[in-house]
Amino acid sequence: MAAATATTKGERTRAAILDEGVRIVSQAGLDGLTIGTLAEATGMSKSGLFAHFGSRDELLLAVLAHGEDRFTEIVIKPAMDHPRGVPRLRAMFVNWLDWTESADLPGGCPMIAGAAEYDDRPGAVRDAIASGQRAWIEVLKRTVNQAIEQGQLAPDTDPEQIAFEMFGIALVVHHHRRLLGYTKARSRALEAFEALVARSARH
Repeated sequence: MAAATATTKGERTRAAILDEGVRIVSQAGLDGLTIGTLAEATGMSKSGLFAHFGSRDELLLAVLAHGEDRFTEIVIKPAMDHPRGVPRLRAMFVNWLDWTESADLPGGCPMIAGAAEYDDRPGAVRDAIASGQRAWIEVLKRTVNQAIEQGQLAPDTDPEQIAFEMFGIALVVHHHRRLLGYTKARSRALEAFEALVARSARH
């Protein structure tokens, strides 16, 4: 029983460390996350963090995986409570915007931050970012296909194009809100999504 409690405590400690890592990446990017910056943010020793992760690359990969798990919990899973097709796709998009505006993410989506830094830097970190983003695109495409099957979107709707444009809207929201301080970014994004769906709606 004591061993199980210790494991649970260890998992909680690791999750709290990774939560802080995600916040740092959100604001300072992956290059801003080191054993040292994480030690300072968490009040832990560098040696303690090395015991959890072993190397900086392992830390980066763990933080990315944790960020993706949180994205699934916050964006994807709640959307599954909505009816298949367009209602679920819309919920995913709204949740996606909520994720990028979360107070727990002071600089916006950490995966977007990481993608901008690592798009031309081969290696395990880039591969992990790309894999996660491809998986999200596949979720969007699958949801569009369900909307076609439900008769909500026209049979000739291209799921890849819809997912591409949704991703484009999300990226421009990040750019306009974070860099330009554009206060209408969210409302413009929602309007753009509705226009995208209406363009493909079955008449």
